[in-house]
Amino acid sequence: MDDPQVVIPAAAAPASRTRRITKDSLSLAEARRIALAAQGFAEPRPEAGARLDRRHLGAVLRRVGLFQIDSVNVLVRSHYLPLFARLGAYPAALLDGAVWNGCRPRNRALFEYWGHEASLLPVELQPLLRWRMQRAEAGIGTWREVARVGRERRDLVEAVFADVAERGPIGASELTAVEGRGRSAWWGWSDGKRALEYLFWAGRITTAGRRQAGFERLYDLPERVLPETVLAVPTPSEEEAHRALLLVAARALGVATESDLRDYFRLDAADARVRLAELVEAGELIPVSVEGWGKPAYLDPAARLPRRVEVPGALLSPFDSLVWERPRTERLFGFRYRLEIYTPAEKRQHGYYVLPFLLGDRLVARVDLKADRSAKALAVHAAHAEPGIDAAATAEALQRELATMALWLGLERVVPRIASGHDRLADMLASSLPR
Repeated sequence: MDDPQVVIPAAAAPASRTRRITKDSLSLAEARRIALAAQGFAEPRPEAGARLDRRHLGAVLRRVGLFQIDSVNVLVRSHYLPLFARLGAYPAALLDGAVWNGCRPRNRALFEYWGHEASLLPVELQPLLRWRMQRAEAGIGTWREVARVGRERRDLVEAVFADVAERGPIGASELTAVEGRGRSAWWGWSDGKRALEYLFWAGRITTAGRRQAGFERLYDLPERVLPETVLAVPTPSEEEAHRALLLVAARALGVATESDLRDYFRLDAADARVRLAELVEAGELIPVSVEGWGKPAYLDPAARLPRRVEVPGALLSPFDSLVWERPRTERLFGFRYRLEIYTPAEKRQHGYYVLPFLLGDRLVARVDLKADRSAKALAVHAAHAEPGIDAAATAEALQRELATMALWLGLERVVPRIASGHDRLADMLASSLPR
């Protein structure tokens, strides 16, 4: 194979911080720096007190492509955390105003749909996901019970659609054209809620907003929510859409295996494999090998390779795109990560809601956090350092980040609730943080 040559555009980053990638074999450290740069961690955060606006939101979105939604609110809902990790203490209204809070269609920057699980996506990606909507309307690719309602209860589906068209934005609890609104065993959802989800999967309705209480979706018609310019875009073929989504994933990942790339938007393996070969043939992805991966990898031609990445500290959502694919996280960082929310308490190793801590170019620790809003405190329930890390330097950086997070969440202090004697990092935090 001839050595590929990737020229980093001059505007991408200062020349002193990046270099051209001119080889087809990467060390693990190089792959890690490429991945961190692709995810937006090679640039410093805005200075404290800087005014953050849509430009900052847009810059992060161009990097990561989407934010995964999760409703767990023990700390803060997950989709708010990727911006915090990259920007610091930004106003949550910046994200809310771009997708919810009565946002006008022409001002909407994001919409809700199934990207990487439930996601907030740039509105420009909506045409690239219409193939998924078309499949869902045919009962393909949705949850079994949602597909069943779409297949067997067309009268109900159309009655619910008419209800949304007449009265939207409305929540599932407000449906009037639905018989039998009682709950059933499947997630406690009624058939009316399943009909809404079928219509949402199929793209016939979308989310106009969310209620603060319970994080309930408010449904409306796409033409009343999304920009006209987006809805007017011709629908690409499935093949075109898959290629485009793989390129968005490649840009967000920097260097990745086939499974990494297709997982980003949850593409089927058979679809992704063929499209990936086409992108390589067209020179839009470059085959490379990465030390220790044991699988072929693909490089974004515009990827940057910083000489160093020195993240001063960032707490990552369990659903941050840097770590959401656990096998990739282990390949890149040697960091085996499992969310233990659904693990019985006595069997948990690291805690209930555990955030990886990024420092320098490594994941150096994991921290179990809870926002104790009644006590106005950010509670640290556990902290575990990775083997071989500098516990003192990690504790110092982690304390700074915890203080920043507490301020961002409107909490007054950071409080240790850590059992001592199990981890040096935990002991340092327990002794240094005021109780």
